[in-house]
Amino acid sequence: MAGRIEDYALIGDMQTAALVCRDGSVDWLCLPRFDSHAVFAGLLGTEEHGLWRIGPAGTEGTPAASADRRRYLGDSLILESEWDTPRGTIRVTDFMPPREDTPQLIRIVEGISGRVAVRSSLRMRFSYGRVVPWVHKVGDRTVAVAGPDSVWFDTAAETHGRDLTTYSDFTVTPGEKVAFTLSWQPSHKEPPALPDPEGSLEATAEFWREWVEHCTYHGPYREAVVRSLITLKALTYAPTGGIVAAPTTSLPEEIGGVRNWDYRYTWLRDAAITLSSMLRTGYREEARAWRDWLLRAVAGDPENLQIMYGIAGERELGEAELDWLPGYENSGPVRIGNGAAGQLQLDVYGEVTEALHLAHMTGLSRNDYASLLQIKLIQYLETHWNEPDEGIWEVRGPRRHFTHSKVMAWVAVDRTIKLIESGDADGPLERWRALRDEIHRDVCEKGYDPERNTFTQSYGSRELDASLLLIPQMGFLPPDDKRVIGTIEAIQRELATEDGFVLRYPTAGEEAGVDGLEGDEGAFLACSFWLADDLAMIGRVDEARKLFERLLSLRNDLGLLAEEWDARLQRQVGNFPQAFSHVPLIDTALRLTASGAYGG
Repeated sequence: MAGRIEDYALIGDMQTAALVCRDGSVDWLCLPRFDSHAVFAGLLGTEEHGLWRIGPAGTEGTPAASADRRRYLGDSLILESEWDTPRGTIRVTDFMPPREDTPQLIRIVEGISGRVAVRSSLRMRFSYGRVVPWVHKVGDRTVAVAGPDSVWFDTAAETHGRDLTTYSDFTVTPGEKVAFTLSWQPSHKEPPALPDPEGSLEATAEFWREWVEHCTYHGPYREAVVRSLITLKALTYAPTGGIVAAPTTSLPEEIGGVRNWDYRYTWLRDAAITLSSMLRTGYREEARAWRDWLLRAVAGDPENLQIMYGIAGERELGEAELDWLPGYENSGPVRIGNGAAGQLQLDVYGEVTEALHLAHMTGLSRNDYASLLQIKLIQYLETHWNEPDEGIWEVRGPRRHFTHSKVMAWVAVDRTIKLIESGDADGPLERWRALRDEIHRDVCEKGYDPERNTFTQSYGSRELDASLLLIPQMGFLPPDDKRVIGTIEAIQRELATEDGFVLRYPTAGEEAGVDGLEGDEGAFLACSFWLADDLAMIGRVDEARKLFERLLSLRNDLGLLAEEWDARLQRQVGNFPQAFSHVPLIDTALRLTASGAYGG
């Protein structure tokens, strides 16, 4: 059985990622890319759907023991897990070297004290746990082949097969090391080169040391910020600059529920805010790579802008259900692909334009096509901004005039006007100033409830929506505007849990079914960080700091966050780790540090 979501650690090579549980089991790994078929899919099913566990040998049939300690080696993605047993202590070091060619997952077992019996259990199942590969020996190497894929298994330990599983049983004493490496290769090619685990470990540690040195943030929350930045870097597909929302699919927003989505794609919204955080903490190369990815993905067709693309810019992300997988803790269906790719979400135009504006303002080298793209996006919005859409939360119910979407349309026009005013683009300045004023007036008249002194989720609705917290952050209205303060306080009253964390919107009540889905969900962590930002902006900095530090306490022991927090079960839910949680963590830390709100 898979562990709790917060029981997992992330390792990766900036092209794919693996999740390692506290018991030493790799329960999720897609090869060779984030969006490839999983070789280990035990996370969404059972052990029969693929895993690789290494840990102290136990009694046959008993649950594997959880590590007594684990940590990342400094500021890196190198995981160290330690087990204390009656006979001694072992350490397992797990990592994926930033790749030049062949993706590798390397695991090194080391004796710390005593003499400890260890077992490696490798159960490869291709195509998300459905296909048992042909496993055979090629010299001293073991290879598993299924169709176009092959995975090579290298170790000096003796191996034997039983029940469609490859086992290694051995003992380690202090200072003794036994290494294991999995390498993926197209099955029609020659075998990959023999691995060098120790050399790869040293190179991987050096890579992360050098990368973290570029971080310009040195405030009181540096540990949390750096861990979040490393996580965002791990979610970046290095060959193209595309950024996945998360490395997983179908981890549920409600345990046992149906709100299970594939997040292994690049949402323009998530990637744009990630770019913002990278720029503000010194990572200009990542920002430039994402901008180049955007220009390639959109190509010459900005009128048909999608809300998300594949990590190389693919447009077709058809959604399907994998009926042979029962789902994480029986939360079905398991989905791959994402049908929301075809939705109309007008807010995306604002997020993309804001990201391009920030890149321009922070001195990222000029790109004429980026400026042209911005102009073309506004030309589209000029005739479509007043249409209903599916909104930021990708509702699968009827389209509506979502207030946040209109606010972000205003942001897109406002930032483009600033680009033209700077002399770096040409456009109908007076006409677009009038458009900006028209959108602003429309939102304030139709998206605001004067009786309750709050903006509402959509025009004509009485429901609230946490995306309204972005109104002051986007500069649509100043923080001291009574309508902004009224909205913040209304969200605190109606959408906050007892712990002060924020739900995205009501999933029951007057407008139950606005998202077209059954069931409930947890508090959305990004929205909770937004609330902390807003509280700081309206001068309630001590309250903001306390909320922020409560949010930090939700991270697992390695500093990682999923998408949501289930207050009833007191556990993380949703895909993991989630870029849309780690980005606002960084942003709120920067805001609180600037405000001096981090006292004792």
